[in-house]
Amino acid sequence: MTATQAPQEAPPTAMTNRQILQAMSGLMAGMFVAILAGTVVANALPTIIADLEASQSSYTWVVTAELLAMTATVPLWGKLSDLFDKKLLLQLSLGMFVVGSLLAGFSHDVELLILSRVVQGIGAGGLTALAQVVMAAIIPPRRLGKYAGIFGAVFAIGTVAGPLVGGVLVDTSWLGWRWCFFIGVPFALLAIALLQRTLRLPAVARREVKIDFLGAFLIVAGVCALLIWVTLAGNEFDWASWQTAALTGAGVLLLVAAVFVEARTAEPVIPLGIFRNRTVTLTTVASLLVGVAMFGGTVFLSQYFQVSLGKSPTVAGLMSLPMILGLLVSSTVAGQVISRTGVWKRYLVAGAVIMTVGLGLLSTIDADTSFTLLSAYMAVLGIGVGMLMQNLVLAAQNDVPASELGAATSVLSFFRSMGGTIGTSVLGAILANRVASEMTKGLDAAGIPAGGDGGGENSVPDMSTLPEPVRQIVEHAYGVATADLFLIATPCALLALLTVVFIKEKPLKTTSGMERLAEEAATATETDKTVVGS
Repeated sequence: MTATQAPQEAPPTAMTNRQILQAMSGLMAGMFVAILAGTVVANALPTIIADLEASQSSYTWVVTAELLAMTATVPLWGKLSDLFDKKLLLQLSLGMFVVGSLLAGFSHDVELLILSRVVQGIGAGGLTALAQVVMAAIIPPRRLGKYAGIFGAVFAIGTVAGPLVGGVLVDTSWLGWRWCFFIGVPFALLAIALLQRTLRLPAVARREVKIDFLGAFLIVAGVCALLIWVTLAGNEFDWASWQTAALTGAGVLLLVAAVFVEARTAEPVIPLGIFRNRTVTLTTVASLLVGVAMFGGTVFLSQYFQVSLGKSPTVAGLMSLPMILGLLVSSTVAGQVISRTGVWKRYLVAGAVIMTVGLGLLSTIDADTSFTLLSAYMAVLGIGVGMLMQNLVLAAQNDVPASELGAATSVLSFFRSMGGTIGTSVLGAILANRVASEMTKGLDAAGIPAGGDGGGENSVPDMSTLPEPVRQIVEHAYGVATADLFLIATPCALLALLTVVFIKEKPLKTTSGMERLAEEAATATETDKTVVGS
């Protein structure tokens, strides 16, 4: 019986470090594409909106359409990876990204651009979920930490290079903003080819395949309703309004219905049973809080650099390097040590502590903070995030059956993205109100009538056109308001620390997801034969 199953289990156990690195080349190219798509358009959006003669609300939708689609579809991709060929799904998500990028590049009206961003977001959702699922499938948890630094490097390069490349493309007359979308296409095609050539995953037959279309629809619809609410509330309508009541009511009802359906279907999109696992539940809560604290706080740093410190978009992009380098170094070092020792919880706790300290330090900044001090604060935050974020996924993947790796991984990615969306939207509304309040106070104190020079409450003023007294007031307002955001984000990081403390450390498994899946299938077969024999 063992001899019969040996040929099926040989491929998973045969992967050397070189084979793993070869397989990861396609994964990293795909992740780079996903990160680049979100960052390369940052400096190009004002030009895009002006060229397409679109409104400020269209600007918001171009930004949020991809994020909504990505966040809402991550659990679906994760579940599909438990049912179908992971490599094929990765290539499909990259293909969707290519289609979305081409549609965006050739768009001649804002409606097609927003639609193309939705397609891009669906593809990016697949890349976000599936890259980590595939890594867990081919790399044992005990060895997974040492490869986390590669993820950190790709994240750092994509995050830093994106805005810089986008600015260069927009400022180059013979290229223009359309190349902000075209530039990702060759990387996506390269990733598809690399995955086809290097990634070898044995096909594992499932007992039964049923796609829960109703549950998928209810989850996507419910999540989109809530994300649209937190994205637009405070900008397009008041937090206390009939639109808020309608969107939150619809979102809650749809998600309650989704829970009812998921509890009764054979193949749920999000198996509710995984939340009986203490590690999965705690890492999910921690991921949500990390998303709120990190993304919600840091997304406004670029605006602070440009408005409060008076830096150019290119310089603002370079100023984020200390945080990115801190993240890269800490994730690489912690990953190597975890792989060598097998001990991981202390790095989760240390990362949460350092992230909380970093946010607390950033809550003290203002328009006069020196770049040296600011760099140190950002580096502290990056070190904490690097030790915490990726290792939350490692802890969850180590503690679930191989058959639920996709669902567990995508749930963590989903809640982290959800937290980032909530944090960005809520803190953005707080920033706008705080800036308006500080500017009104400053203008009154200076005896300057409020109005045209300072811009509207929801607009970012052009600093180059402001007279010196008004410019100083605006710089001060954005400095104070940005510090407030980090002060508000700090308790979320503290809650993440308390959550991490209660995670129980378990020895890291020394077999990959493919090997564990083969073992689980063999065990199930033995059990079935025993039952039949008896």
